[in-house]
Amino acid sequence: MDEQQPDYIGHRQRLKQRFLLGNGRDMADYELLELVLTLAVPRRDVKPLAKKLVAEFGSFAKAISASEYSLRKIKGIGDSIITVFKIITVSTQRLCWQNLASDDKPVLINVDTLIDFCRSTIAYSEVEELHVIYLNSKLNAIGYELLQKGSLSSVSISPREIVKNALEHNAAGIIMVHNHPSGSAKPSDNDLKLTNNVAQACQLMGIRLHEHIIITQSDYFSFLEHGLIKI
Repeated sequence: MDEQQPDYIGHRQRLKQRFLLGNGRDMADYELLELVLTLAVPRRDVKPLAKKLVAEFGSFAKAISASEYSLRKIKGIGDSIITVFKIITVSTQRLCWQNLASDDKPVLINVDTLIDFCRSTIAYSEVEELHVIYLNSKLNAIGYELLQKGSLSSVSISPREIVKNALEHNAAGIIMVHNHPSGSAKPSDNDLKLTNNVAQACQLMGIRLHEHIIITQSDYFSFLEHGLIKI
């Protein structure tokens, strides 16, 4: 006689069917997270773990984007789950970047696409990071990189280093992006000072600072939109 099928097997099948029927739109955060967890944990009921992750981090997005250090504090989280979460976050970042870089229109026209990329890349980081997007003379995105990863409250980098990297990328212009883990997108005095110093350093080398964006999980601050950068 065949062994009785575990209850979670039928539950998983129903969960997959619901996802396929509605593309996940009618699923709660923990249900979508549970479906993701099934990819990493083939033989276990992962519903309790999914609910625990949402309770711990607050949402599907925050759980998926949590640092490896934070995730490993949760009982039941191992290499397989962390790998699947990283695949999802990296895939999201690549999708957003390719949407931004493949558009023939100037990056600054596609504000929503730009913000989507910025948010997917660093908004959920637990420490401040400074990234730079490199632009050609037509203001198309040609590359980006992380230049500085700081403490929980600050990033420190020399304007000279930013200009040096822009020259190495043959960039005609740059966009600076950094996150505020605190959740407030309001620029600090240091943010304002750094922006002015970088703009001046860029100008001396024939490069233009077109924008500086402070990004959070739910908000952003544009130096260009607020008239703090002139183009």
